[in-house]
Amino acid sequence: MSPNQSFLSGLWERLKSWEGFLLVLLLVIIAINSVQAPAYLSIGNQVNLFQLSIEKIIVALVMTFVIVNAEIDLSVASMMGLSACALGWLHEQGMPIQTGLMVGLGIGVLGGAFNGFWIAVVGLPSLVVTLATMIMYRGLARVLLEDRSIGQFAEWFDALGQQPLIGPLPLAMILFFAFVIIAVVILQYSGFGRYVYVIGNNKDVARYSGVKVRRVKMLLFVAAGTVAAIAGLLYGARLGAVRGDLANGFELDIITMVLLGGVSIFGGSGSIYGVLLAIMIVLNLRNGMSLANLTGHIQTGVIGVLLILSVLVPNMVSGVREALNRRRRTSHPQEAVVQES
Repeated sequence: MSPNQSFLSGLWERLKSWEGFLLVLLLVIIAINSVQAPAYLSIGNQVNLFQLSIEKIIVALVMTFVIVNAEIDLSVASMMGLSACALGWLHEQGMPIQTGLMVGLGIGVLGGAFNGFWIAVVGLPSLVVTLATMIMYRGLARVLLEDRSIGQFAEWFDALGQQPLIGPLPLAMILFFAFVIIAVVILQYSGFGRYVYVIGNNKDVARYSGVKVRRVKMLLFVAAGTVAAIAGLLYGARLGAVRGDLANGFELDIITMVLLGGVSIFGGSGSIYGVLLAIMIVLNLRNGMSLANLTGHIQTGVIGVLLILSVLVPNMVSGVREALNRRRRTSHPQEAVVQES
C-alpha cells in the first residue's frame, strides 16, 4: 500500500469514528449558521460565542474525568452558585473581595471533598449523593442571598470577567485554554489518566491491580468542586452581580457536552478531543438557534433531546457492530478461528 493510500485509509477510519461524525456535524452547523448570518464567522462573534458559555465548558473538562471514571457529579452548577453567593454575601458584610474569593474557592474544595467522602469512602452511588448535594448547595446559596441580587463589586473584579486580558481574550477564556492543555496531558498521557480509565472499566480489577481507587475518586470530586467554584466566581465577575439562582440548570449543558463527545455514561471510554468537538457543537447550535429567534425554553428542549441521543446512538451503533461481528463469525467460523488465534 502506497503512503497516499495509507493516509487516505487512516483518514477514512477516523471519519468513521464518533469523533469523525462530530466533526462533520459541526461543519454542517457552522455552514447553516453562516448562511443565516454572514457575520457569524467573524472573530468578535466567535469570541462572544465562547464567552457566553465559557464557565460551562470549563466545568465540562473536569466532568469528563468524573464520567470516564464511571461516576457523575450533578452538583457542579449548584456549587457554582454557592461559591458566587458566598462571595456576594461576604462583600455585603464589608469583607474584601480577596477574602470572598478565597472563601469561595475553599467552599468548592470542601464541597467536592464532601461528595468524595460519601462516594469514595462510604461507597454510596454518585448519582444519589450529588443529587442530594445539588439540592443542598442550591438551598444554601438561596439562604445566603434569599431573593436579592448583590453587585457593585470592585472594578478590578468586574474587569476580570468583562474586559479582555490578552488580545480579545478575557481571563475565563485564557483559563479554559490552560485547562484544556492540562486535561489532555493528564487524561490522555499520564499514569493518573490511565488509572481513571481502568477504574471506569472495572473498579474491582483496578483495586486488585494495586490502583488506589478511593484516592483517585476523592481527587476527582475535589477537583470537580474546585473547578466549579472557580467557574462560579468567574461567572459572577462576568455578570457583575450574583443571585441565589446563579448557574441554575447549567448541569444539563455540561453533561450533554461530555456525553455527546463520546464519553460513555458507564465509564471507561471517551477522550478530551471528542468532548472539545461536542463543546463546539453545543455552542454553535445554541448560537444558531438564537439567530433563528428560538426561545431559551426551546433551546433547552433541543439540548435535552441531544443528551438522550448522545447516550442512545453510541449504544445502538455498538450493538449493531456486535451483531454484525457475531453474524460474521457464524457465517465464516474458520476465519473467526484464524483471527482469534
